[in-house]
Formats: sequence, structure tokens, C-alpha cells
Amino acid sequence: MINTIKVELIRKGIHILIALVPWLAALNYSHTALFLMGGILFYTGVESLRFVGFSPPLISSVTRTVLRKREEECFALGPVTLGLGALFALLLFPPQAAAVAVYILAFGDSAATLIGKLLGRIRPAFMAGKTVEGSLACFAVAVAVCFFVFRDWRIAIATGIVSMLAEAFPTGDFDNLLLPLAAGSAATVAAFVF
Repeated sequence: MINTIKVELIRKGIHILIALVPWLAALNYSHTALFLMGGILFYTGVESLRFVGFSPPLISSVTRTVLRKREEECFALGPVTLGLGALFALLLFPPQAAAVAVYILAFGDSAATLIGKLLGRIRPAFMAGKTVEGSLACFAVAVAVCFFVFRDWRIAIATGIVSMLAEAFPTGDFDNLLLPLAAGSAATVAAFVF
């Protein structure tokens, strides 16, 4: 259990770095999108090399440190879906909603995982191993992040509810795609309605 928490802390520490994307996009949108695409392709190449026995020293040591047990014998898809989730948010949503989507991906997903692993006890069958406590953590973070960006409780609560439901849906590594798409869509619609 302690090793699992250590892996998740390191993993989510890296995961949170995606929160830099809205700031980078504000500086240069095109370069940020290209940077994300390049990062996805680079990681895909390096991760593919892991299967033919070639391990670039620094990158492979980081990858090995943060692999979950189920990823040891297969392609670790999480970083790819993380990059794609942020990229899709930038491409599909207005700047404020894109920022909310990426922040919820960075902070809400991380909070859900860590709270779920540390404090989670309620695991309904339909959530396939995810916890109610983790989903509620995602909701709280999503509301806070959305309020920080939009300064409207109605938008924040609507986006928080949708984010919580998306996070609770058992999608494996594809939650990195579903969560920002759901959060960005909710923030966009709520901002239009309210």
C-alpha cells in the first residue's frame, strides 16, 4: 500500500504539470498546441522502445518509477491521453472553458486518485473500483477551479457536477480524455446559459 501511494504521489506530481498548458497557451497558442503534439509523439516513441528492450536512461527510469502494476507488460497509455485531453480542450473550447478543463484534469483528477486511494472506502460496483470519496474530491476541486476562473457559483457547481460524474465513470486511462471534454463542455454551456 505504501509503495502504491508513493507511485501515485510521483505520478500525480507529474500529472499536475499539465496545469501549465493554459498559461503557455496564453503566451502562444500555436506553440503550445505543437508542444503538446510533439510531447505525445515523443512519449509514444520512447514508450514503444521500452518493448524492444531499448531504454533511454533518464526517461525510462522515470517511466519505470511511475508505472502501475497493470502497465508493466503493456503500453502505458496515461501520458498520451493526458496530452490529448489538454490538446482537445485547447482546440475545442473558448479560452476560459479550456483553462477550466485543463485545471480539472490536472487537479481534480489528481485529487480523486489520491483521496480515493488514501481515504476511499465506498466502492459501488458500477464505479469499477473507483470511490465515492475520490469522486467527491474531484467535485470539490472542480467547483473551486471553475469558480476561480469564471467567478460564478452557478457555472462552478454545474461544471463540478458534470466533472464528478465523468470522473466516476470507469474508463481506465481514458478518463484523461473524458474528464476535460466533459468539464470543458459543461463550462462552455453553463457560461452561455448563466
